[in-house]
Amino acid sequence: MHDKNMYSHEFKKRVRYGETDQMGYLYYGNYPQYYEIGRVEMLRSLGLTYKAMEEEQGILMPVVSMNIRYVRPAHYDELLTILTTLRQLPDRFITFHMELFNERSKLVNGATVKLCFVDAASGKTIPAPEMLVKQLKLYFEET
Repeated sequence: MHDKNMYSHEFKKRVRYGETDQMGYLYYGNYPQYYEIGRVEMLRSLGLTYKAMEEEQGILMPVVSMNIRYVRPAHYDELLTILTTLRQLPDRFITFHMELFNERSKLVNGATVKLCFVDAASGKTIPAPEMLVKQLKLYFEET
């Protein structure tokens, strides 16, 4: 899914039994793992991997904030669609807009997850890697 001034990526993930609570719902504390799957697969769709950024470029991406909204439960064995969207180009920070949809295309959960870019050697915040920005600029109109 591509629109002007944003980049979106979809990935499917089935709710496993071990991820559910006593009610058979996806346990609320497991949603951030789904967001991570969405972020990793989005970056992979752009030809980048967390592993390469960490090992080859020495760039880490810690989470600095997360805002979660629970709309309806996701159930055991349900196939969820993880929609990950970037609405602006990253600078020192990158904000992922997350939406999880059930098999009926109903919104289950929404979140924003903000990360920063850190130089592994110095521990200092740095600008987004040029390779990432260059790939994303293909999806954003110049303003």
